[in-house]
Amino acid sequence: MRFYLRRITFYIITLWAAISLNFLLPRMMPGDPAAIMIGKLRRASGGRELSEETIKGIYALLGADKNTSLWDQYLAYWVRLLHGDLGISSTRYPYPVATLIGNALPWTLLMVGAATVISFALGIGIGAFVGWRRGTWVDQLVPATALLQSIPYFWLALVLVAIFSVRLGWLPIVGAYDPFAYPSGPQWSWAFLVSALYHALLPALTIVISSVGGWLLGMRNMMVSTMSEDYVLTAEAKGLKPSRIRDRYAARNAAIPSLAGFSIALGFVVAGSIVTEQVFSYPGIGKLMIQSVQGLDYTLMQGVFLVITLAVLAANFLMDLFYGLIDPRVRTNG
Repeated sequence: MRFYLRRITFYIITLWAAISLNFLLPRMMPGDPAAIMIGKLRRASGGRELSEETIKGIYALLGADKNTSLWDQYLAYWVRLLHGDLGISSTRYPYPVATLIGNALPWTLLMVGAATVISFALGIGIGAFVGWRRGTWVDQLVPATALLQSIPYFWLALVLVAIFSVRLGWLPIVGAYDPFAYPSGPQWSWAFLVSALYHALLPALTIVISSVGGWLLGMRNMMVSTMSEDYVLTAEAKGLKPSRIRDRYAARNAAIPSLAGFSIALGFVVAGSIVTEQVFSYPGIGKLMIQSVQGLDYTLMQGVFLVITLAVLAANFLMDLFYGLIDPRVRTNG
């Protein structure tokens, strides 16, 4: 119980620090981000004056209100956050930032999340097999997958587009679904789900190919190290079946360190695979973040960074709890 209380306290403090830093960053920037945002919103609205509520919201999020103390701005910032108010986007005016993030998040979770889980499962499974059969021909998989991992995401994505989309015509080039079949946007139907999976296949394949080598190499090395442990040698001396020694004694313990890396990877799923989403024009969080940076949309940037931070903390928190559940040493020494 003390372990869980310590972890919960740690993540509450970290969450408070991350949100406070997100509040301070725009106020530490040179210039006046709030004035820039107000100017952008006026241009986006065709020169019309903004409402008093909108201007107050921008000041609450980005600061620069000379008549309000920093403490009052901080309290107003928390009140707006607790009400889900992340401001208005200047590049997508008049849409609220929370709406834009809410629309982009499911696409990233669907594509990048599934690709990350598949890549981890493949890397752990193949890595355990390669480590078990070390010194044989299957060891050649390690340099082959390492080579694929060394290829930049955007370059691999372009090669796959050239082969599977342009030359063979098997898979779509861009987008998350067929806009001609569904001109009114996403809808809940089996046909739309099939279309979404069909469009996510090539971006997901890019992420799996680029990332599986890291999981495979780490698991292979941990498997080789674990097989020299005393409890594995004892199991072999007792005459247990090789498959039981591999699965229950070696692979299960060798996979524990990879879970820590998997928790970090899950947290960054929300950030999306930025380059991949940009190449395939996939409407996820990564593409939204690039658009906010290119358009100097400060409120959108702040909202995206906040959501990514919360996702990383949540993933690490859940994996910490799971880690303590499967490894009693963590609960004792953690």
